[in-house]
Amino acid sequence: MGEYNSGESFIDSIYKNLINSKEVERAIYRRGVSGETIEDKIKAYMDRLDNAHSTERKLTLLKSLYYKKYVINHLPESYIQLQWRIARERGYGNVRITDDMREELLNQVRNEQKESLDSWLTYLNSDDAMYPMWFKYFAFQGMVKLGKYDKEKGKFTKRSKDTVLPFIEINPEILGYMYTILTNMIDGKLLEEEKWALENGKSFEKLYVYILNNKISDLKKINTTEGVWIKYEQGDNYHKLWKSLQGKNTGWCTAGEKTCEAQIKNGDFYVYYTKDEQGEYTEPRIAIRMDGKNNIAEVRGIDKKQNLEAEMIDIAEAKLDEFPDKDKYLKKVHDMKLMTEIENKTKNGDELTKEEIRFLYEIDDTIEGFGYNRDPRIEEVKSKRNIKKDLAFLFDCKEENIGSKISDFDKNEIIVYVGDLSIDTKYVPANLKYLKVISGSAYLSKLIDARGFENLQSIGGDAYLQSLTDARGFENLQSIGGSAYLQSLTDARGFENLQSIGG
Repeated sequence: MGEYNSGESFIDSIYKNLINSKEVERAIYRRGVSGETIEDKIKAYMDRLDNAHSTERKLTLLKSLYYKKYVINHLPESYIQLQWRIARERGYGNVRITDDMREELLNQVRNEQKESLDSWLTYLNSDDAMYPMWFKYFAFQGMVKLGKYDKEKGKFTKRSKDTVLPFIEINPEILGYMYTILTNMIDGKLLEEEKWALENGKSFEKLYVYILNNKISDLKKINTTEGVWIKYEQGDNYHKLWKSLQGKNTGWCTAGEKTCEAQIKNGDFYVYYTKDEQGEYTEPRIAIRMDGKNNIAEVRGIDKKQNLEAEMIDIAEAKLDEFPDKDKYLKKVHDMKLMTEIENKTKNGDELTKEEIRFLYEIDDTIEGFGYNRDPRIEEVKSKRNIKKDLAFLFDCKEENIGSKISDFDKNEIIVYVGDLSIDTKYVPANLKYLKVISGSAYLSKLIDARGFENLQSIGGDAYLQSLTDARGFENLQSIGGSAYLQSLTDARGFENLQSIGG
């Protein structure tokens, strides 16, 4: 016998307040027996749960209780504003958010969460899930606490009442590994690698992450780029696409059933599959979602933050060439290829050219990728480099002319400022007069007069200039990498040399 006498005693160690809960008290009362051990009391509760889920009718009744307890009831304002911004960026203008729209958004999110919750309930109550109730309880209670998996940090975010994401995908493979580890622990028959799995903790999240990184990742490690494109036609049954993504850890929202159904309804869908260990084309690597038949809606990979893997870029580029609106993706292809070259050079200790440094630090324009967020390689590469040395080389100045904090302006003539610059004044401080480049965003929301910025050539991120009425002073400004907020501008003189605004 191992550390625990049974699965029930293990549950008691994980959920220490369970034994004193009203649910367990009711289970003991209904059984009409007193003086039992903690293990027996937990067992009585597990038996009651087992009976409550024993028929389809009972499960249907229970689902409404689960929805009430776990599914979101209101949307955070930040999510609603995000949807407004997405609509605006897609060319729908300043859409007015009505009560009906809020309700529709809430229903969409609730339906996604219900569907993902149902997938767990359906599987755990199916004949395939040949597990005792204590393990089903452990798995269910563990997964309802998890938000989104962060591949970079190797852990899940915590779920809250405001979480809009669906519940995590059901992965029977991971549950199978987990049950084996726990039963071996209870029986005192742990293998050496299973001891490693328990080293950081016995919670559902800890075990899930360990298996995901050390078992599933190993099994799914893909060493080939050879593959096939499969097209799923608009309006077809979505189940084939949906099932092909289950348990693959792509990070794609298409793995959610309702999302998949809606996407196939709205347009064609292309997936590039490479071979698995059996030589079958089952490993999804690239997704191209269409808006209708001819317009590309998004391109996604399985790398961090859904970016394309470096070895998949050429394959994606060749496919994109088939579509009439391919041009809008050419910059992304270019940027990702160049980013790969820079990443490899940095790994090998090779010198970067001025053009590559200019690109990496986004002096003239932002780097665009295929993921839902910035390519994480940008910061990873910069973290391995001497930023001041790079920028001093690029701008033919000394490293002391590169600043990264406000106090640097008091010490030296700062030509390049690394990061976001935040100045809370109406006028440009005199010690900023040498500044040529702000690599991040410029937070200058109170600035009403730009005179003093005559040497400034580029802002890498957003330019927050909400109070600016007169642009004179920006005569040498050539590029703003992000968005420009100029709500109060009445005179554009000074922007004669501005060539690009990225946002």
